[in-house]
Amino acid sequence: MPSTLDLCEKLYGTRDVYALFEVDKKAKESEIKKAYYKLSLKVHPDRVKEEDKQEATEKFKVLSKIHSVLSDAPKRALYDEKGIIDDDDEESLGANWLAMWQQFFKPITTEDISNFEKEYTGSELERNDIRKAYLGGKGCLNHMLNSVPFMNCEDEPRIAVIVKEMIAAGEVPEYKIFTEEPKAKRDRRHKKYAKEAREAAAIKEKLEKKENEKRQSASGATSLEQQIALRQADRQAGFASLLDKLAQKYGDGDDDEDAFDLEQYVAKKKSKAKGTPQGKKKQQGATGGKGVKEGRVSKKSL
Repeated sequence: MPSTLDLCEKLYGTRDVYALFEVDKKAKESEIKKAYYKLSLKVHPDRVKEEDKQEATEKFKVLSKIHSVLSDAPKRALYDEKGIIDDDDEESLGANWLAMWQQFFKPITTEDISNFEKEYTGSELERNDIRKAYLGGKGCLNHMLNSVPFMNCEDEPRIAVIVKEMIAAGEVPEYKIFTEEPKAKRDRRHKKYAKEAREAAAIKEKLEKKENEKRQSASGATSLEQQIALRQADRQAGFASLLDKLAQKYGDGDDDEDAFDLEQYVAKKKSKAKGTPQGKKKQQGATGGKGVKEGRVSKKSL
């Protein structure tokens, strides 16, 4: 079975793990962790095309193994001194590489990505990535779009300014394919980007719709309870308003003898709704057939 360093050389073209992580040999653990995070995002199996998943998985395992070595003082000292990586625990690591990655890093949210993009755009890190992509693709903007995080067609004028500054400063050579890019090539790229942007927007909308449906389903019971509570509150408010209006219309201050008799008012309404002679008789008996008793509202006034 190939060793970790053999796989590292096969998959990444180097046996120097510090060069792979782009950190100094004396780098702190926090620097190594940051470098591992950046590299692992590029080859995470969930972030590549289906046909690239197998290779990405192998690359991810190698990165996880190297990170575990550089994060362990004795293992790191062995590598620094002898250039050896102990692969005795390779089998157990292979079974838990994803769990280990999740242990180090929390799930990435859309907000996390948005915040990182704000910090990254215009930073020295972005400038370094632009330089590497420019050199790696020999000035090909299509290559740069696929290599520089968050870069899109709208960024081309800004990127062009940065690259021309590098050319003027002698940091990179001038590639005509960049400075004199044919219009036809640029138009094809922009057309392709516009199509991919529409597809991405459709996928995003579909995912957001599913997520909203899940949230609504999960909170369905709570929403129903809230609606019932609101309805009850409305009824109570309406009832209190009715009492206030009746008291204002029929009450004469705090005198108990002149207070409005709500029970009799309700009884009259029920009897009237039934429309039975007996109900009418009871009403007449209660009111004496004419007018009202002291402290009672007459039928006509209601």
